[in-house]
Amino acid sequence: MKNVIKVALLAAGLFVAADTQAQVVKKTGKAISKGAKAVGNTAEDGAKAVGKGAKKGARKTAEVASKGKSAVVDKKYDGMVAPGGQTVYIDKNSAYYYVNSKGHHVYVKKAELVAKPM
Repeated sequence: MKNVIKVALLAAGLFVAADTQAQVVKKTGKAISKGAKAVGNTAEDGAKAVGKGAKKGARKTAEVASKGKSAVVDKKYDGMVAPGGQTVYIDKNSAYYYVNSKGHHVYVKKAELVAKPM
């Protein structure tokens, strides 16, 4: 009889502990999900910032590489500059162009060129 009472008390204790544990897990789960959402927003913002920085670095690299190639391969037009003040190059087809901030060649007509300020 004593063993039956011991088993019954043990079973009752397990049920109470399991029910209490389930409530703690639910509350903790909600707290974790709220925290994860907050971190998720911060992580997204961080990822956007990293993406912007990478894009900016890539554009600058492309610009520098394109300007370096233009300086070596094509002739530099000394007396004139592009409307924005950029250096003008003359390619093998005698076309005038400058390199923009993304590293692209922007072709301009000779009439659009401006005298270089001293």
